[in-house]
Amino acid sequence: MKILHVVDKMDPTRGGVCQAIRTLIKGFQEQHIHNEVVSTDIPDAAIDFRDSFPLHKMGETVNPWSYSKKIKSWLASNIRRFDVVIVHGLWQYPQYVCYRQKLSMDQDCKIRFYLMPHGMLDPYFQQAPERKLKALRNILYWSLIEKKVVNTLDGILFTCEEELELAHHSFKGYSPKQELVVGLGVEQPPAFTSSMRGAFAALCPVPKDKPYFLFLSRIHEKKGVDLLIKAYARLFNETNQSLPLLIIAGPGKDSDYGTQLIRLVREKHLEEHVLFPGMLTGLSKWGAFYGCEAFILPSHQENFGIAVVEALACGKAVLISEQINIWKEIVRGAGGFAEHDDPEGTYLLLKKWITSSIETKSQMQTNALRTYEDLFRVSVTTHRFLNLIIPTTA
Repeated sequence: MKILHVVDKMDPTRGGVCQAIRTLIKGFQEQHIHNEVVSTDIPDAAIDFRDSFPLHKMGETVNPWSYSKKIKSWLASNIRRFDVVIVHGLWQYPQYVCYRQKLSMDQDCKIRFYLMPHGMLDPYFQQAPERKLKALRNILYWSLIEKKVVNTLDGILFTCEEELELAHHSFKGYSPKQELVVGLGVEQPPAFTSSMRGAFAALCPVPKDKPYFLFLSRIHEKKGVDLLIKAYARLFNETNQSLPLLIIAGPGKDSDYGTQLIRLVREKHLEEHVLFPGMLTGLSKWGAFYGCEAFILPSHQENFGIAVVEALACGKAVLISEQINIWKEIVRGAGGFAEHDDPEGTYLLLKKWITSSIETKSQMQTNALRTYEDLFRVSVTTHRFLNLIIPTTA
């Protein structure tokens, strides 16, 4: 069996969809399935992709639609080598050209075309106040093009039930041929070593044995970091300063929003208790995960939340908003708490944790790891994914 993945960009620094595709492919490769990717990345870019699969880079596009004449001709010449085409994301030319390619195929062609939106049909993107112009653009684009793409391809692939349900509430005329919840996995993290602790300490010198909450994600308005700092400050005052530290790690510290957050920390006199180590990768990232007391992400929208699942895989309870689409699975598995993405909800996440007994916290850590192993291990999600798409390709 051969699968072709079509996507706008595979630059590994982008994370998100790119990381999801790489994780999917790793799982498929373990099942001896051949994978290739075609994208609009620059062929000679100074980016170390280090991929174990063929990546066909069609060249950087200079237009917001990511139009590429080369990707169209490449698909026309190569599409029949594959059994399944998975089109990742929305709102770009690569999705449209796959739709046109499907229309051009013979009636007896057995190649199946699936669309994996990766949360891009979430109504959040149409309702967020800061996205009014983009929301209007999406409505126009939906009526002219994207509705045809969604309703013509052979099926829509979702990472969880919540994503599927939300997709019904964004646009009129949404009527895909098939909806499949295929899931998404996260690779098992490396076993803890003292070098991980050292790598993290080099970037974020936390006092020895001092517990800390970990936020590890992009520092952006969507992630609710301002809510987190304000909730932490409120609880800090209520508990007479007997709180774990708060580590806010990730890119974006030097953005306008990041600067506002640092100013907020100063105004709350929390400079010694809220730390911004910047982006953590490799050993330092795993050191941060393994060393934290709990992971927290009060995001306003998260289709899956790879960092959330990485925390589970490290045996750490997660404190998340109900706008992270896998929150029901996590609460059902008792691997964490979930509340609304507002000031009170974020405060409750922290309050629930610090008022829980040692026994409850310990059990929640155990449940977190079990939730990962039962639902989000790559081997588990790969089997589910293939069982859903292989019968339709026979």
